Amino acid sequence: MREGQRHTRQVRTVAGAEVARSPIPYVTYALIAVNVALFAITALQSRNLIDNYANSSLMDRWVLVPGLVSYGQWERVVGSGFLHFGPIHLALNMFALWIVGRSLEPVLGRLRYIAIYAVALLAGSAACMVFQAPNSVSAGASCAVYGLFGAITVLLIRVKQNPNQMFILIGINVFISFSLPGLSLAGHLGGLLGGTLATLGVLFLPEWLGAKSQEAARSIGWASIVSIGLISLVVIAARAITLG
Repeated sequence: MREGQRHTRQVRTVAGAEVARSPIPYVTYALIAVNVALFAITALQSRNLIDNYANSSLMDRWVLVPGLVSYGQWERVVGSGFLHFGPIHLALNMFALWIVGRSLEPVLGRLRYIAIYAVALLAGSAACMVFQAPNSVSAGASCAVYGLFGAITVLLIRVKQNPNQMFILIGINVFISFSLPGLSLAGHLGGLLGGTLATLGVLFLPEWLGAKSQEAARSIGWASIVSIGLISLVVIAARAITLG
């Protein structure tokens, strides 16, 4: 029996992740918890639930301002992705994260999922650095969430499901970002591009390159994720040098 168990192949998802024993999306819940906790801190600091961005030291230190990143304040590149301007902003992003994350996380696996989330966040910040004014202010999880929109669209195509609903959803959100003042169209599109490319690297690139084993396929997928992250960091650094 032990010999048979040793040679039993682990069931894996289309992304090469081991099928989780529990379908609970722990990483998604953890991300939501962190965003809510940081929002609570900013609300307490400002003593205002609605205008939590006023008189909050955490907001002052972490919101993304390209000109300040050029002075070495790199924590803004990541920290801004966990801050929100008011409860409605927070609620919309967390609802979208919950809807998409609970479907995407079990398929990608927790490590790939959080890595793609991080890469989308970095890509969104890179786009903000390049295309927004040096003194512009931006924050929110929407860059990373847009990356998850792209990721789940790629997943639907990979499993031969109709992705039209996601295309419509993305189109509506891009139109809203373009139409309403105060929304970061550049950040949203950057996050969308980063998450989409990283997921293409996980789900399609191994097949395109003719990977002959699951190990090789997983290595190619991780290399794709890391590459997108590194490119985003290089863009951010180059822009910071230019602004400085």
